[in-house]
Amino acid sequence: MVYVVPKEKIHEVLSLLRDELDFNFLTSLCGMHFPGLELELGAVYFLHSMRNGHRIRVKTFVSMKDATLPTATDLWPTANWMEREAYDFFGLHFTGHPNLKRILNMEDFPAFPMRKDYPLEDPTREDKNDTFFGR
Repeated sequence: MVYVVPKEKIHEVLSLLRDELDFNFLTSLCGMHFPGLELELGAVYFLHSMRNGHRIRVKTFVSMKDATLPTATDLWPTANWMEREAYDFFGLHFTGHPNLKRILNMEDFPAFPMRKDYPLEDPTREDKNDTFFGR
């Protein structure tokens, strides 16, 4: 099952799924980028009810101009590093996150490399004549 929820309701829906329907485990959370859509960035939450053996995905979308979502760290502590990764690679800002900073890229890295508008070849590389990789 996949549900799409407006960003204004995402925390409320996630809380209801955890508390009322026993989706007690956040398996994963990742960012998404769909260029050309009005709401082109988003997050998908992969939830698991251990007791019932059910799994669902919950998606929400945001605009590039307002790429903010409420944190889910108060619902599932495991969201901490997943949200940091979505911030680092997609530029999603999670309000209320206890330590939202880049997790793998340098703090001063100027872009979000998992967005589809990021160039496949790093323009700052100086080793493009590397024969080991066939360049």
